[in-house]
Amino acid sequence: MRFTLIDRVLAVDPGKSITAIKALSLAEEYLGDHFPRFPVMPGVLMLESMTQAAAWTVRLGEDFAHSMVVLRAARNVKYGDFVEPGRVLTVTAQVISQDEKTTTVKASGTVGDRTSLTARLVLERYNMADRLAHGAALDARVRSEMRKLWALLHPVRGGVPQKPVAYVSQAASRDAAFAGSGG
Repeated sequence: MRFTLIDRVLAVDPGKSITAIKALSLAEEYLGDHFPRFPVMPGVLMLESMTQAAAWTVRLGEDFAHSMVVLRAARNVKYGDFVEPGRVLTVTAQVISQDEKTTTVKASGTVGDRTSLTARLVLERYNMADRLAHGAALDARVRSEMRKLWALLHPVRGGVPQKPVAYVSQAASRDAAFAGSGG
């Protein structure tokens, strides 16, 4: 993907599990069309958020051994609730099996205490060098870019992961205030 649908990684156990967030902003272009009078995050992008989060735990679990970690199959996908602008989608993924080429994860996305979607994802791992004559250079470039992106998604200073940015707690406060007002 050329866009990132994860804003921050809150917790990760490399190769085993991950928890990440996506804060939906009204400024995201696709919301103008989905839907004009009721903007919500498209289901396929919610699924992509889960895929991207799951790919991070795979990459980290094998120390970026494969440059490509892509969705091969999405099974038992169930949607429960919308993600509206101003809300935070919390994505969790847990590895349930892995072989030499694929990883299967159980993933879910929630907004507050409401489930927005659940799925079993099968991710395929490979290197471009296995498929293209000039693939080794591509692999090195992709790995480098992924390491840079990881530093932004899960910054660590002094060996300690930094707390999530303030908008997470602000969004939770807004959600609680909204729910308490009968809205």
